[in-house]
Amino acid sequence: MKKLSARRRHPMAALVVLLLALVCTGAVYTAVAPTREAKADETAQSLAIDEGKKLYAVGCASCHGTGGQGTSDGPSLVGVGAAAVDFQVGTGRMPAQQPGAQVPEKKNIYSQAEIDQLAAYVASLGAGPNVPTEAEYSPEGADIAKGGDLFRTNCAQCHNFTGKGGALTHGKFAPSLEGVSPKHLYEAMQTGPQNMPSFPDTTLSEQNKKDIIAYLDAVNSDDTESPGGLELGGLGPVSEGLFGWIFGLGGLIAVAVWVAARTAKAKKS
Repeated sequence: MKKLSARRRHPMAALVVLLLALVCTGAVYTAVAPTREAKADETAQSLAIDEGKKLYAVGCASCHGTGGQGTSDGPSLVGVGAAAVDFQVGTGRMPAQQPGAQVPEKKNIYSQAEIDQLAAYVASLGAGPNVPTEAEYSPEGADIAKGGDLFRTNCAQCHNFTGKGGALTHGKFAPSLEGVSPKHLYEAMQTGPQNMPSFPDTTLSEQNKKDIIAYLDAVNSDDTESPGGLELGGLGPVSEGLFGWIFGLGGLIAVAVWVAARTAKAKKS
């Protein structure tokens, strides 16, 4: 009997097996990797919330309540969102030194990492505006002219037409917007801090906010020229009217006194 010869494997068989193994490994990784990443993000968020809760208990709970429900000394923080925390704490307005008609800006006492933790905790109390990304608030590609129209329509009544600020009633005021970062300008429009109304995307779109930020950056830039001559601080008709009354009316009074004196002197002679 002839011996059965052993079957010879095709030379490509090993390569096919290797490719199948790689495909299976990739499929398993694709299925598992997103889950691992999601769990890692969830863990990091939980840690941020826990640390933020500790910071909140020390610096915020005495006015806003242990659970952010608010007290007679501070409003509820449920639903204000992370953007409100980033603005208020990032500009030093919170924690407030003392109650008053309006809390002024002051030096910030928290690091950005701590602000992020506080924002994560407050955001966990109720859904609200998120901290914007740089792509949202960057003035790059914005329409400065349209931003000027939007600012004069929605903001100039309080902040003046170039953002110099102005007085309101009962000790309140609209702060100057000169030197305020684009991020904080965007967050202020999103959240409406203190006496300011909020401008959500349904009222002012993301592009509208970018346009306004670009306008403020342009009019307050050191490179901006004032074709009107003496700008009197850029405070608008109030300062210009006061200038007119003091110097214009004062000049007229001086001329009248001079004419009267000359007339009296002429009569005596």
